[in-house]
Amino acid sequence: MSLFAMGFLLVILQPSAGQFPRACANTQSLLRKECCPLWDGDGSPCGERSNRGACQAILLSQAPLGPQFPFSGVDDREDWPSVFYNRTCKCKGNFMGFSCGECKFGFSGLNCTERRLRTRRNIFQLTNSEKDKFLAYLNLAKNTPSQDYVIATGTYTQMNNGSNPMFRNINVYDLFVWMHYYASRDTLLGGSNVWRDIDFAHEAPGFLPWHRVFLLLWESEIQKITGDENFTIPYWDWRDAEDCVVCTDEYMGGRHPTNPNLLSPASFFSSWQVICTQSEEYNSQQSLCNATSEGPLLRNPGNNDKSRTPRLPSSAEVEFCLSLTQYESGSMDKMANYSFRNTLEGFADPHTAISNISQSGLHNALHIYMNGSMSQVQGSANDPIFILHHAFVDSIFEQWLRRHRPMLEVYPAANAPIGHNRENYMVPFIPLYRNGEFFIPSRELGYDYEYLQEPALDSFQEFLIPYLEQVRQIWPWLVGAAVIGGIVTAILSGLVLACKKKRAGTSPEIQPLLTESEDYNNISYQSHF
Repeated sequence: MSLFAMGFLLVILQPSAGQFPRACANTQSLLRKECCPLWDGDGSPCGERSNRGACQAILLSQAPLGPQFPFSGVDDREDWPSVFYNRTCKCKGNFMGFSCGECKFGFSGLNCTERRLRTRRNIFQLTNSEKDKFLAYLNLAKNTPSQDYVIATGTYTQMNNGSNPMFRNINVYDLFVWMHYYASRDTLLGGSNVWRDIDFAHEAPGFLPWHRVFLLLWESEIQKITGDENFTIPYWDWRDAEDCVVCTDEYMGGRHPTNPNLLSPASFFSSWQVICTQSEEYNSQQSLCNATSEGPLLRNPGNNDKSRTPRLPSSAEVEFCLSLTQYESGSMDKMANYSFRNTLEGFADPHTAISNISQSGLHNALHIYMNGSMSQVQGSANDPIFILHHAFVDSIFEQWLRRHRPMLEVYPAANAPIGHNRENYMVPFIPLYRNGEFFIPSRELGYDYEYLQEPALDSFQEFLIPYLEQVRQIWPWLVGAAVIGGIVTAILSGLVLACKKKRAGTSPEIQPLLTESEDYNNISYQSHF
C-alpha cells in the first residue's frame, strides 16, 4: 500500500472497542462505580432516550468456583468488573457497546436490524492486493491511538480505591496485546508474592469463547479505523505444515540474515516494538504492564525444544480432537482428560486426549514452535501471527460445534476455575460478555469460514433445527422409556390374561364373549400401544 493510501486511512478514524472506556476512566466514575457513558446519538446515558439501553446494576454469577484460586478479595479481576464498576449499560435488542452505540456481532444498520454474514478466508487464498491491504491494516492499527479506550497502569488499590486514577493512552493493536496480558497475568499478593495458577483466558472452559470475543473485537476495530466494513481476519491453516510458511517478507516477516531471532529488515514488522513481555519484572515490582516499549518483535520458528514440540500439528491430530464428544471434563483445567477444549488448547495428548503438560500439542504447539515473542503467554499477541493462528483455532472450535451441536448446558455452569463459569463475565472486556454467550455457532455471530461453508438452509429448516437437536439429545431416554413401558405393559397384560383364564376355569357361567385368539390379538394391540 502506498504512503498516500496509508495517510488517507489515518485520517478516517472512528471509535474503537476494547477495555476501560475513556469516558469512565476518571475519579467520578470510579468513586461512583458507574460506567454508563452518554450515547452521542441522543446525549443520554446508554442511549436511554432512544430506547437503546439503560444504566443498570451488574448481576454477578453466584455459582461456586473450582479450587484452583484459594483467595478472595485480592485480585481486581475477581467478579469482573465489580471492583471498578457495579453499574454499566444494559443494551436492548441488537444494540451493543459501552454506551449501546453499536450493533451486536452479526448485525448492522441504523437500528441494528440488518443481518450480516462475513467470511474469513485462508491467507493464501487472498489476492496480492487483499493480502497487502491486510498487512497495511495491521501496521495502521499499530500506529493509530485508540480513541475510546485506555489501559490501567495500576491496581485499584494503587489508584487509592478510585480517587487517584491511573490510566494511559495506547494504540489500537497494543490495546489488544495489553488485554491478552491483563487476562492472563499473575495475581499480585503484596511484597514479592504472586499467585501463578490463575488465568481468565486460558487453561479452562473459557479459553475458546474468550478468544472468539477477542478476535471479533479485533476484527471490528479494523473495520472501524479503516472504514472497510467487509474486512475479515484471515486464517493460517497450519495442519501438516513442514515449517512456518507465513514467515516470509511477503507475508508476516522473514528471518533476519544475521540474527535468527529477529525479523528481516524487509518486513515492516521488524520495526515493531513489543509490550507486556517482562512478567517477572512486573511481579517483583508488584506493578502492571504500562505498555512501555520493551524491544523488537522476536521470532525464531522451528528452533524450539523438539522434545516438547517436535513438529507442527497434523490433520490426523485435529480430526482426533474433533471426535471428542466432551467439551470439558474433570477438574476443567489443564489436567482434564478426554476434554475437547483441553486437547485443542494443547495440554492433552492429541492422540489419546490424556493430559500431558510436559508436551505441547495443537494450539500450544504453534506458540512454542514460533520460539520468540509468541511463545510467552502474556505477551504472545505481540506477534501478528497470533491473529492468523487463533482464527484457525476458532475454526476448529466451530467445526466441533457444528459436528456435535451441544446445548448451552454442555458449557459448565459451576466449579470451573475462576472466571470460567458459564455466567461469568469475561476479563477484561467492557462492555460485558458472558462465557456462555459465545458457545454458539459462528454464523449466529455474523461470520463463517470459507472452508466450512455449507449451503444455506431455508427458514423452515432453520426453525426446526433446534427442536430436532433437542429430540436427538433426549432420544436415548425416549427409547429407554418405551422399552420399560413395553415391559410393564406386557407383564400387566399377562396378569390380566392369567386371571381371566383362571376365572374361566372355575365359573362356566361367566365365559368371555371373545374367543381365545381374539383376546390374544386385543392384548397384543394394547401392548404395542
